[in-house]
Amino acid sequence: MKQVALAIFFMMSGQIFAQINCDYSVNVKDSIGTYKSTKEYMIYEKNFAGNKNYIFFSLTSTDGTPTLNVQFIQKSKDFMKAQCFDKNSKLFFQLNNGKIVTLLHFDKESCGTMVRDNNGFDNRLLVGNFMFLKGSFEDLKSSPVNLMRIKYLTDLEDYVFRKEFTSEMDNKAYHPETYFINYLHCVE
Repeated sequence: MKQVALAIFFMMSGQIFAQINCDYSVNVKDSIGTYKSTKEYMIYEKNFAGNKNYIFFSLTSTDGTPTLNVQFIQKSKDFMKAQCFDKNSKLFFQLNNGKIVTLLHFDKESCGTMVRDNNGFDNRLLVGNFMFLKGSFEDLKSSPVNLMRIKYLTDLEDYVFRKEFTSEMDNKAYHPETYFINYLHCVE
């Protein structure tokens, strides 16, 4: 009986700590250098009263330097407040172990792009690239994330990370809390 229980424990622990295979949208190595980027992964979705908000992450590595690419997509027929990134913008991740990890925005100021679709919806796309600080990789790989705070040019906004959700957009299951645990190895 003990042997069966131990076998089940080792199988389950192997599944819990197994890293997910890397799925790249770009993986290039040439005479100029190397660049790879993971496919976009939905971290947040909110559909309420005809307004839709999505946040996607992807990890990139340029010549061995990892960064986090964040895409915000808003869709609405109502007025949408513009959020902007500047050189002082930051991402703060609160981990389940109590630590807070900070990532720094390094692009020029950006307030996104607005496009009106054929159905009368305004669509705003805002993209930001953030650098990992020394020691942040180890913290993000060791504990799930429960909250993300974004410091925009003129505002702060918090997003609670769920353990799991099924997207209304594509009916796929996503696991935002463990995104970094599962995918940081793809850009090391």
